Amino acid sequence: MAEQPRTPLKCEVQGSSPGWKKLPLERLLSAVLANLTKEHHGFESHCVDAVGIVEKTSATDLQTKADRLVQMSICSSLARKFPKLTIIGEEDLPPEEVDQELIEDGQWEEILKQPCPSQYSAIKEEDLVVWVDPLDGTKEYTEGLLDNVTVLIGIAYEGKAIAGIINQPYYNYQAGPDAVLGRTIWGVLGLGAFGFQLKEVPAGKHIITTTRSHSNKLVTDCVSAMNPDDVLRVGGAGNKIIQLIEGKASAYVFASPGCKKWDTCAPEVILHAVGGKLTDIHGNALQYNKEVKHMNSAGVLATLRNYDYYASRVPESVKNALVP
Repeated sequence: MAEQPRTPLKCEVQGSSPGWKKLPLERLLSAVLANLTKEHHGFESHCVDAVGIVEKTSATDLQTKADRLVQMSICSSLARKFPKLTIIGEEDLPPEEVDQELIEDGQWEEILKQPCPSQYSAIKEEDLVVWVDPLDGTKEYTEGLLDNVTVLIGIAYEGKAIAGIINQPYYNYQAGPDAVLGRTIWGVLGLGAFGFQLKEVPAGKHIITTTRSHSNKLVTDCVSAMNPDDVLRVGGAGNKIIQLIEGKASAYVFASPGCKKWDTCAPEVILHAVGGKLTDIHGNALQYNKEVKHMNSAGVLATLRNYDYYASRVPESVKNALVP
């Protein structure tokens, strides 16, 4: 069976109000979670029958029917409900009429039960930027590696990622016919993280997770410099962060351009909410305002614990090759 949403890691928030019901961040989170709950229950019927692969820039940069349908559903649903919101999606889709079946206008009641961190009480709808990756791990999706696939929605305020949702539509897909398919992990800075059981890699172990399909000499040099006990090469930024918070890997190392803001915004929040850290390869925090360039040109370094150990081992040659 799928794991039940866990008790928030930081349930009691100093200075929090008793409810969020009229606050834009709460309404947005509630709408996103309702949409993603609908998506992972209807993902296969919408998307699997016709994958519809399109090469965007190369054979490793793919777009599928699933990418297009999920982004249309998420972005159209949110735009109708929050017309002042800035929404930035991975896929460059032409304007078109969206099938009513793809629109979700409900709300997710669970979020209404949580206290609202006071630092978010004055946020306006137009202050928020939403970063959407409708299908993170597209290449793995086309190859049937469904446990690599996630849907990522990150919410940023003043350039900082403050709320994030990682949906795994195929979680438990190999667990048998009685297993519950799919799960949603979500978090808010100052509130906590939900939907998983936090685990850590055994002390003294250095297990690196890195790209499966976008490797190069810089990536391999940086990974080798970590003196790893093991290297896990998997797809999807969301999937790699899940490996960190579930104790399968110690550090996510990607010393290369290629990862985009919609890949990292949501996962960064989940990781930071449980005490982890995500930066570029130089140790700089990533920015998520609406004018920022989409490419994380200086790569990604993320850990649940012991960030300084891994940051100190990044070779100068790698840093010199990656310009923020």
